[in-house]
Amino acid sequence: MRSDHVKTGMQQAPHRSLFHALGFTEEEMRKPMVGIVSSYNEIVPGHMNLDKIVEAVKMGVAEAGGVPVVFPAIAVCDGIAMGHVGMKYSLVTRDLIADSTECMALAHQFDALVMVPNCDKNVPGLLMAAARINVPTVFVSGGPMLAGRVKGQKRSLSSMFEAVGSHAAGTMSEEEVREFEEKVCPTCGSCSGMYTANSMNCLTEALGMGLRGNGTIPAVYSERIKLAKHTGMAVMEMLKRNICPRDIMTKEAVLNALTVDMALGCSTNSMLHLPAIAHEIGFDFDIALANEISEKTPNLCHLAPAGPTYMEDLNEAGGVYAVMRELSELGLLQEECMTVTGKTVGENIKDAVNKDPEVIRPLDNPYSKTGGLAVLKGNLAPDGSVVKRSAVVPEMMVHEGPARVFECEEDAIEAIKSGKIVAGDVVVIRYEGPKGGPGMREMLNPTSAIAGMGLGSSVALITDGRFSGASRGASIGHVSPEAAVGGPIALVEEGDMIRIDIPNYSLNVKVTDEVLAERRAKWEPREPKVNTGYLARYREMVTSGNRGAILEKK
Repeated sequence: MRSDHVKTGMQQAPHRSLFHALGFTEEEMRKPMVGIVSSYNEIVPGHMNLDKIVEAVKMGVAEAGGVPVVFPAIAVCDGIAMGHVGMKYSLVTRDLIADSTECMALAHQFDALVMVPNCDKNVPGLLMAAARINVPTVFVSGGPMLAGRVKGQKRSLSSMFEAVGSHAAGTMSEEEVREFEEKVCPTCGSCSGMYTANSMNCLTEALGMGLRGNGTIPAVYSERIKLAKHTGMAVMEMLKRNICPRDIMTKEAVLNALTVDMALGCSTNSMLHLPAIAHEIGFDFDIALANEISEKTPNLCHLAPAGPTYMEDLNEAGGVYAVMRELSELGLLQEECMTVTGKTVGENIKDAVNKDPEVIRPLDNPYSKTGGLAVLKGNLAPDGSVVKRSAVVPEMMVHEGPARVFECEEDAIEAIKSGKIVAGDVVVIRYEGPKGGPGMREMLNPTSAIAGMGLGSSVALITDGRFSGASRGASIGHVSPEAAVGGPIALVEEGDMIRIDIPNYSLNVKVTDEVLAERRAKWEPREPKVNTGYLARYREMVTSGNRGAILEKK
């Protein structure tokens, strides 16, 4: 056992004295030591129930003959961090989570790990750590929130942000906004639509790193507790069989996850996190793979914000395995991939059933014949940009309009809410990328303001920042290279005509190469917005959005 390095032999007597200080018995010191990475805290609604999940995991580990030992991971609530300086500290935590978990796991020589995340950055951060540490590991999340209900309709956090925009447009009273405020987030759990947290939890199943239901069983269901107990048991089986994350998270598994992503209509943030996870296993993930896979993968689900269904509905319809079973009929999955069940993908999904064709469309009736995401390239985004096309209305799939240029998110929101943005405009928000932000803020406030103002089917938004999974509309993010490094988005001027053509994967500013060259010659880098602390170090090491905003030494 790896933990013998700290428990066995005369040289380890000092180490054992510290285990005695922890209250370990002699019997426990002879058993495998399983680290449980708990993302529990009291500020994130998706994490407030993780103490219950952790206790259930501990029971499962102990019942299967291991010794569970809990240590923490931080977590940021993107909703609470949204729209102010706090959002600069969201994406950047992914790497802190990965690094600190690596430190704790290797410093203390755990034999196996159970990861207990839930929200946006914890899931990919812990998947990155799992690949680095490479001891038997299983994931169990805290589960999604139930949808809220306002005036008899299911609602979620994206509805709340859009309600604020409707109030600014004068179409919703303060009392109506208050009703949304009190009802859209009715339980603990990750927000109830196919936002980033739920996207990544579902993709953990597709990758093979979580048990069936990990992505969809609601946080408040007792079935989630049972799942956690089974996860504790499963990691001990993985340990016996020496099945490790890099045996599971292969190139083929990552491509499976991207395929399932297309069918589910996941958040654009998955196009930051899948490349980062792939990087940890030595797979150079080109985001253009998304288009190749999208062309042959039907979009089968329209969960909020793309449609009227929610995570609880997907769970009742058969969950991620039911979606994967549909895809297997087209031969789109590599079914020989190993998973934490100890079985292959094909073995896992062979008995899965689609129980609701309104939630999971069958292959003969997809929402579209192509997948939920698209990567657009052109003279405005030579290295790529990302759009959740399953959440774009048909009339905006091809759009041309004048650029309305803003140097930060706040200026754009002020213009939108004061009525300065009109139908046909293309809002450009720049210097919000990984380096320029720094931290690549999400733009849920401006996209929600556009929707709330009634402009969702006539105004596009382009940014070198990123979008919440709760965003909808012609919202194109991750524009690379970003403005801070002199990407073409830094050269766009007010009134330039921008053409978006999602079906043909293109994004261009209608300015000649000669004019762009003249503008480039005059462009000068801006002074960094932050010069101290973690964000300053992050800015120096982070790569562009098309590479997953991974950190690299210079």
